[in-house]
Amino acid sequence: MGKTKSKKGASSLGRDGSIIASNKKARHEYTILDTLEAGVALVGTEVKSMREGKASLVDAYATIDDGEVWLRGLHIPEYSHGSWTNHAPKRARKLLLHRKQIDQVYGKTRDGNATLVPLSLYFSQGRVKVELAIARGKQSHDKRETLRRRTVERETVREIGRKIKGMPG
Repeated sequence: MGKTKSKKGASSLGRDGSIIASNKKARHEYTILDTLEAGVALVGTEVKSMREGKASLVDAYATIDDGEVWLRGLHIPEYSHGSWTNHAPKRARKLLLHRKQIDQVYGKTRDGNATLVPLSLYFSQGRVKVELAIARGKQSHDKRETLRRRTVERETVREIGRKIKGMPG
């Protein structure tokens, strides 16, 4: 029995510990106050579609309705080899959290103008998990300040690297 060889350049999407989708704009649009991990209740064809690396968190957000946390706006396209049993791509999906966690999140989002924003979607030990952030929206001047600070940090790191290498700055 020989070892099976993986194809060259095969992606690691859908394997344990890999990120399926991430919301890159969330960290730009919001100030992250706290993060937590939640499981996602899915049907079979949704998991199969995610193992192919197909999911989008672009318009996704979470809400708390009647003591349950729901992920809305998550787009998981229909499974390519599915039949009439395929799922609806934009349905609301229940997030799996303990009652104590739900109560804490509800308290934090109720008090201020904080919201629940999904940051990433990934596999952990064969289960689909979502990293949720309790976040507060940034105003445009805050976004500009963050970009300015990031640019200054990048330039100083480059300058230090040039000095170490003995290059003219």
